[in-house]
Amino acid sequence: MESLFRCPICRAALDRQDNRYLCPGGHSFDRAAAGYVHLLPANKMHSKDPGDDKGMATARNRFLSGGYYQPLCDALAQLALQYTSETVSVLDSGCGEGYYSAAIYQALAQAGRKVNLAGVDLSKHALRRAAKREKAAEFAVASVYDIPVADRSADLILNCFSPLALEEFLRILKPGGVYFYVVPGEKHLWELKEILYENPYPNTEKLTPYEGFTYLEVRPVDGVIHLPDQQTISDLFQMTPYFWKTPKSGTEKLAALDSLDTAISFRIHVFRKDGMP
Repeated sequence: MESLFRCPICRAALDRQDNRYLCPGGHSFDRAAAGYVHLLPANKMHSKDPGDDKGMATARNRFLSGGYYQPLCDALAQLALQYTSETVSVLDSGCGEGYYSAAIYQALAQAGRKVNLAGVDLSKHALRRAAKREKAAEFAVASVYDIPVADRSADLILNCFSPLALEEFLRILKPGGVYFYVVPGEKHLWELKEILYENPYPNTEKLTPYEGFTYLEVRPVDGVIHLPDQQTISDLFQMTPYFWKTPKSGTEKLAALDSLDTAISFRIHVFRKDGMP
């Protein structure tokens, strides 16, 4: 079966078989029982278990499966339909547990599009869930700074709260392809931040042009979510960068809450790669 992935050793095309990926040079990569493949060479791994650990991946999956970020999911699916054609190759860079990957895949497939979608992430714990969430897509352990995907092979790249790897995105996108860059809006999770910090500050919103891309639009997604219990509050907290840098007093105040209403605010920056398709 045709794959978007390429061999991380020799860069040749990979044949996606039932239980492995195989390149013409004889390099073989087993697919895990959960469905993902490991394409991060050992000499490029900075730890034995990179990316989100099992607990963080579980918390993220539980929270997103609760539908709290459904407005963002719907907006991304709508934009994917708007900016792609009948045959589309999609790369989700830093895909996590595949919540947004699956939504985009399903929206395009249900509209009758021919879709080839791949997602990469460092966390095998997240990818186990991604591969189960959308079995028709393919997922791999890989670095977003060295993505095992061919030059000019993707029509759409999604980067949702993940590292910005512009050189790789420019390499992988076809001329005329689109790139969705999701960042937090000014007041994203404001009420949560008020609990955690004495003097919270709003996120900076700005337009940042990138060489090789043309801005198409910035799609706002705003709302308020109700977190009904401490488990859900804790799950959200573990998804944020605040989890690593909150003072003990803020963590204790958050742990004492039985429920919380907080704003959500996202900005989807839409770019098109320069050049004729």
